[in-house]
Amino acid sequence: MASSVADDHAALVQAVRAYARGELLAADREWDRAERSCCERLAQFHEMGLLGLRVPESDGGLGVPMVPYAHIIRELAYASPAVAVTISVHSMVCEAIRMFARPDVRDAVLEQLSAADNLAAFAISEPDAGSDPASAKTRAEPVPGGWKLSGSKMWVTNGLTGRWFVVLARTGKQGGSRDFSMFLMDARQATVDRRPIHGKMGIRGSETAEMVLDAVFVPEDHLLGQPGDGLKIALSALDGGRIGIAAQAAGIGEACLDLMTDYARQRHQFKRPIADFQAIQWMLADTRTELNAALLLIERAAVRKEAGQPFTREASMAKLFASEAANRIAYRAVQVHGGYGYVHECRVEQLYRDARITTIYEGTSEIQRHVIARELLRG
Repeated sequence: MASSVADDHAALVQAVRAYARGELLAADREWDRAERSCCERLAQFHEMGLLGLRVPESDGGLGVPMVPYAHIIRELAYASPAVAVTISVHSMVCEAIRMFARPDVRDAVLEQLSAADNLAAFAISEPDAGSDPASAKTRAEPVPGGWKLSGSKMWVTNGLTGRWFVVLARTGKQGGSRDFSMFLMDARQATVDRRPIHGKMGIRGSETAEMVLDAVFVPEDHLLGQPGDGLKIALSALDGGRIGIAAQAAGIGEACLDLMTDYARQRHQFKRPIADFQAIQWMLADTRTELNAALLLIERAAVRKEAGQPFTREASMAKLFASEAANRIAYRAVQVHGGYGYVHECRVEQLYRDARITTIYEGTSEIQRHVIARELLRG
């Protein structure tokens, strides 16, 4: 455990590690085979405190600081990348509500978010708006007492089971960044149509949905921040979310490393373990080195966020490096396993598929490079 994690939080990380490896490994394999949602275990997640990781203790959560939080996501991802992203997105929304909701709404909703039937989700992307959220077409029209939201959202993690959605919508017509506002939407309304997205390459145990909003009512006090703050809030939330996805990627990489190390010791060719061959040893050495570097980048971003320091560049660096490293590591894991690594019965085949999305969601690798370069050029 990293020295920057206090003893009480280190114990929590170890408890999550034991739970994940004891309860989630086999379940994740089944979720992948059947494309069944890990949200069937929400009651367990609640019992473990996973839904309240980033909810303050005063609101019924655990109030876990960012460094141990990142290690918890990493431990979850080691056993179930699907659970890791489910909890990461939920936690990201908890933080957005804590930071931008009006005090009375904040207090009322945060108390509910630690419960099993109040999963949160983030609805920004649309069929024609992914890396460029400013091209979103969902509109929010003012009505007595609040707003009516109409439009479509795509690739919504936790989109089937979730109740509380942070939704980006147009409120202006000037053609600028201030045209967008962010809303806290209760999705338990008949005018919210959720449609599962099946056939995903990986992370099949994580819910991914398309949503159609047909004049969905949002009370006036459920506007987050001020009118026109939508893009600012979205980017702020994503900065923190990227630390979670970087940690997820690191967990996938660590699972691959353990599997390939064990296999290299057991598999014999040419009358000796393949671990004796330099080609295999170099794969293992490169993998451990990249994982250690990823963990340092993740902790650096987490420390800055917790300290209230600017961390946009650091979060993008952590996600960029960790996600691309996870893909390289998963490739090596399949290669070490040879033909066995190419069939579904071998877990590295699934991890290879699971790793791929980490370079795409919550900002592609190309977007991360853009963010890093932009921050550098600002001086």
